[in-house]
Formats: sequence, structure tokens, C-alpha cells
Amino acid sequence: MVRLNFMPREQRFFDLFEASTKNITEAAKALKEMLDTWQFIDSHVAEITEMEHRGDTITHEIMSLLHRTFVTPFDREDIALLAHTMDDIIDFIHAAADSMFIYKITSPTQRAKELADVIVQGAAEMEKAVVGLRKKSEFKKMLERCVEMNRLENVADRIYRAAIGELFDDTTDIVKIIKWREIYDHMETATDRCEDVANVLEGVALKHA
Repeated sequence: MVRLNFMPREQRFFDLFEASTKNITEAAKALKEMLDTWQFIDSHVAEITEMEHRGDTITHEIMSLLHRTFVTPFDREDIALLAHTMDDIIDFIHAAADSMFIYKITSPTQRAKELADVIVQGAAEMEKAVVGLRKKSEFKKMLERCVEMNRLENVADRIYRAAIGELFDDTTDIVKIIKWREIYDHMETATDRCEDVANVLEGVALKHA
């Protein structure tokens, strides 16, 4: 019996996923710029908030398309999981920036800058990896990007652990500790979600190789 391969079908899914990763990369860069310059914080947060809203719109479009599409390019549950996990990344980027603004942080820490660097790198790798969903011939390169995303999450985890340790060593100001621990949590979780995206992409590649 001849086995037919119907992948891919609805190309718009790929367009939307690529738009989502581009938006995430822009938000990550905006967070890094905010921490590096530490000026006009309200403007930076407003910019990231707009990107977060754009991300919500893209996620809604993906889910709406999923409900309207009978034959999808890969498993429906993977499409939904990928969309929501990407949305989580930009949500946590926004949460970190917004917390700095709400808590009236006077200056960023070196560890926060380091985490922002990792978020930017992870987003860039994810943006390149997602392009590989379009063709099986690109799966190998996509998997290489996924390995790098996993490595970056490990780097972020080490920075996070160091940041929390230093936070308790350097101050007895409980309010400051609470504020920065929340900010660090948001930033580290953003890198966790990047790794989760990598895991979904790896699963798709293995199922459809």
C-alpha cells in the first residue's frame, strides 16, 4: 500500500507562528534596551505592553484558524500548545518590565541584564527554529536551534540561582528582596517557556520526520 504524505496543508499557521516569534524577539530586545539604558521606563513598558497585546491577537488568530481548519500541517494539540507557550513567553517578558515600573525600581541589577541577554538570545534562536517547521528538509537545522535553546535555559537557570543567592547576601531589606525575586522569577520563567517551545518543536520533528 502506498503511504501518502499530506503535510503541509494550511500555510497560514506557519505565517502566524513566525509573526509570533518575531514579536517575541522584538519584546525581548525592548526589555534589554530598557535595562541597558534605564531611561523613559514608562515608554519602554508601554511599548512592551503593546507587543504583548499583539501577541494575544496572534494567538487568538492561530486558535481561530485551528478551529476552522479540518486538515492541519501537524497535530492539533501541538499547534495549540506551541501557540500558548509562545504567548506565555511574551507575557512573562511583559510581567518583568511591568513589575520594574510598578515597584519603582531605581536601577537594574547586573543579573537582570544578564537574564535579559539570555532572553534575547533564546528568542532569536526560537525565531530561526520556527522557520524550519515549513519543510522537513529544515528539521535538522531546527533541532540544532532547539539544542541551543535548551542550553540557554540552563545558562539562565545558573544566572537566576546566582541572582537569588546574591539578593539574600547583599541586603536585609525584605521589600527589596520580594520585588527583585518576583522580577527574576518572571525573567527566568520566560527562558523556561523558550525551552518548552523547543521541546514542542522537537516533538513535531520526531513525529513527522
